[in-house]
Amino acid sequence: MLRAIPLPALQDNYIWLLAAPGGEALVVDPGDAGPVLQAAAEGLRPVAIVLTHHHADHVGGAAALRDHFGIPCHAPHDERITAATARVAHGDQVHVEALDLAMDVIGVPGHTLSHVAFHGAGHLFCGDTLFSLGCGRMFEGQPAPYLDSLQRLAALPADTAVCCGHEYTEANGRFACAAEPDNPVRDQRLAQVRSLRARGLPSVPSTMASERDCNPFLRIDQPGVRASLARHLGREPRDRAEAFGALRLWKDTFTP
Repeated sequence: MLRAIPLPALQDNYIWLLAAPGGEALVVDPGDAGPVLQAAAEGLRPVAIVLTHHHADHVGGAAALRDHFGIPCHAPHDERITAATARVAHGDQVHVEALDLAMDVIGVPGHTLSHVAFHGAGHLFCGDTLFSLGCGRMFEGQPAPYLDSLQRLAALPADTAVCCGHEYTEANGRFACAAEPDNPVRDQRLAQVRSLRARGLPSVPSTMASERDCNPFLRIDQPGVRASLARHLGREPRDRAEAFGALRLWKDTFTP
C-alpha cells in the first residue's frame, strides 16, 4: 500500500510524497527542497519527481532534488520547467518501478496552459487545478477548457484521494457558502476542516466524492449555484462556460 504524505512548504504549499512501506517515495511538486531533504533524513528515499506546472512554488526545489538523489523528473512540455528529464502530456503514463506504480497523465489546462495532473494508486495529484472546495485562478486558460479540465477530474472514481497543492480549504469553504448557501453536506465537510486546522492538521486529501458533493466549481449546474450566480451577475449565465467563468471571477474578488 502506498501512502500520501503532505509536507508543508513555503507559505501554504504542500509537497506530496507517495511512499511505500519500505520508504521509497515519489515526490510531487517540490517548491522547496528543504522539506524533502528533511524527510529523507528521517528515512524516506525519493525515487522520482513529478511536476504539475511551471510555477516556482511547485518546481523551485526540483533541480536540487533531482541532482542530489540522481532521480528522474517528469514534467509537462513547457520550456519554463528546466528541471525536467522527461516530458509528459495527456494520455501518457509515468512508470515508477521502485513503487510498482503507473500514473496516468491528465491534461488539465486552465490555471496554466500546460498544467497536467497525475492519477494512480487511488490518488490524484492535481497541483493548482482542483483544490478542496475550490479551484485555482485562471491565469492562462479560458473558462470552457478549464471547465472541461475540472469535469475530467470529477469523472474519476469517487474514492480517489484528491491531493492538491495548497492549504486553502477553509478560505475556499467561505466562498462555497456564498456560492451555494444551502448545502448541508458541504457544511459538514467545512466543520471537519475547521476541526482539523484548529489542531494544526492538514485538511487534505479530500475525496472526489466529497468534492463532487461540496465544491461549487464542480457543481455549476446545481440550482443553488445557478441562483447565486444570477443574483451576482444580475442575470442568468448564458451557458455552462460563462457560469464557470463568472464563478471563478467572483471568487477572485470575494471577501466574506
